Parts: sequence; C-alpha cells; structure tokens
Amino acid sequence: MSSIKMLVVMVFALTALPAVAQTTAQTPAQTPAQTWPTRPMTLVVPFPAGSASDVVARILAPRLSEILKKQVIIENVAGAGGTTGALRVAKAPPDGYQIAFGVTGTHSQNQLLYKQPPYDAATDFAPVGLIAEAPYMLITRPNFPAGDLKQFMSHAKANQGKLQYGSGGPGSGTHITCLLLNTAIGIEATHVPYRSTSQAMPDLLAERIDYLCDPVQTSLPAIQQKTVKAIATLSRDRATVLPALPSAHEQGLANFDASIWFALFFPKGTAPGIVRRLNGALSTAMDTRSVRESLERNGLRLVAPARRSPDYLSRFVASEIKKWAGPIRASGASLD
Repeated sequence: MSSIKMLVVMVFALTALPAVAQTTAQTPAQTPAQTWPTRPMTLVVPFPAGSASDVVARILAPRLSEILKKQVIIENVAGAGGTTGALRVAKAPPDGYQIAFGVTGTHSQNQLLYKQPPYDAATDFAPVGLIAEAPYMLITRPNFPAGDLKQFMSHAKANQGKLQYGSGGPGSGTHITCLLLNTAIGIEATHVPYRSTSQAMPDLLAERIDYLCDPVQTSLPAIQQKTVKAIATLSRDRATVLPALPSAHEQGLANFDASIWFALFFPKGTAPGIVRRLNGALSTAMDTRSVRESLERNGLRLVAPARRSPDYLSRFVASEIKKWAGPIRASGASLD
C-alpha cells in the first residue's frame, strides 16, 4: 500500500472513532426488568394438583408462557392451608422467577387464623393482579335428608352431634367456609380434614362424610352428574353455571357470602418493571377468548379491567383481611 493510501485510511479511522464512541455511549445497557424473563418461571400453587387453585393456574399458565416467550412451570407446594407455598414465595429472591398463586385463604383468612402469621400478606408480597372470583357451594352426600338450605339447617340442628364435614385441610378456604356456615346456622359438627377436597369427594360420594363447602369449579362435575346434592350457592348471587340453584342469601341466610378469589403475587422488592410486565401478560391472557371461555365454563367470574392493576390488588388484600376479621374472630377459629 502506498504511503498516500495508508494516510487516507488512518485519517478515516481516526475520524470514525468519535462517532462509534458516541453511538455506544447513547445505547445504555438494558436493566433486568427490560430483559425479564430470560429463563422459565415457577408458579407456586399452594394446594395439591386437582384443587380449585390448580385448575385455574393450569388454564392460565400455557397462555402466559406464550405471551412471555418463556415457560411458566406450575409447582404444587401444599400444606398448612396454603401457607407453606405462599411462605416459600414470600422468602424467595425478588428476581421475578418465583410467583405465588394467591387466594382468599393465603392472603386474607390465614392472617387472622394464626396469632403469629408466618408472613404478612399485605407487606411481604408485590401484588401483580387479581384474576377471578368464584362462589363456594354447599354440597352433601347423595342420601342426605334435605333438598334445600332450610331443610339442611333444620336437620343439622337436630343432628349436629352426628354430622361430619370434610375440607381441604385445616385453615383452607373449604374449612373456613364450612366453619363460618356452621357458626351462622348455630351448629357444631365434626371436621374431617383431607389434603384437598378432591380427596374428600370420594368419601362424600361413599357417604362417609355428610357435606363439603367446595369451590364451584371443583364441585361442578359432581353437581352436574347428580352424584352429590347441591344445597346452595354460598354467596349473595347465584353461580352463573348453576343458575337454577338459589344462593344462601336467597334461602334465608341473609348476607352470607363466601367466595374464593385468585391472584398473582411476586416477593416483596420485585422490580416495578417486572411487576408491570407480568401484569400486562396476565391481562392479555385473561382477554384471550379460549382462556376466558375455559375459566367461565368452570364457574369463574373474571374481574373487570379496572380491577386488574397491582395497586387495586394491594388495596383489595387489605380490605379482604378487614372483611374476614369479624366472622373469623366471632367463630373462634384458630390454627395456633
């Protein structure tokens, strides 16, 4: 190469350097929130497979995986009425890869059942979004001598020393709902706990226990097949999938309202950007026609867009703890 050509190349290289440096300086490194997720996430369902929470989580998880382009893996971590799984997420690193599937029990009722709860539902989590609500159902063994709530209450009062009710374990929503129902009626009955109500159902069908208070999505198949008796929807309003079944409120148990809600939570301290990204993905999944129809077929009512924000969920959890304080304290229920 001639000296003139070499000089031209050197001048060109020197003049290009500032432009390259300037371009590099103007492209800041992406934050973890901007690149999240870079690997699969774990959605901790704090109840066994086949439970009401598990049903909802398994409808949502595949769509969330598509939207986020990383797999959302469900892990069932059951125990202590959902507290074991929720605590695991509360103590997890706030990096966006451990998500809690929270429900009424884990994020409101259990705060009131323990004198020293293992976590604070209002402060130990970063709320992501509320998903849906569903009523509990009062169902009985096939040959139970009552066809409606009035007859059930009359029979229960006359035979309360003999009655047994099942649940998904001490402190679970199914336990607390039946306990509050018993208190409202004015009876005492023997509690028979199982790991989940899906395990209690065979004993109800076999007439080894008398009744269950079960979320609509897990009790619906047995109700539709008429292998159990559906006595009442345990809420003020009828279940959309069982419009002919009167609510407890309609049948004389004024203002009795036991519903289960479902939501997602990160550990406290998770970056707001990650929270916003999962909240957006969740809302998109809920608006997906196949997801919405599947949830509705299972008796769930999806919350309106105005109720889906992290801020709304934060306020909602606080209001739910306040809502359940009176009934739980009046019942004398405790897990300590």
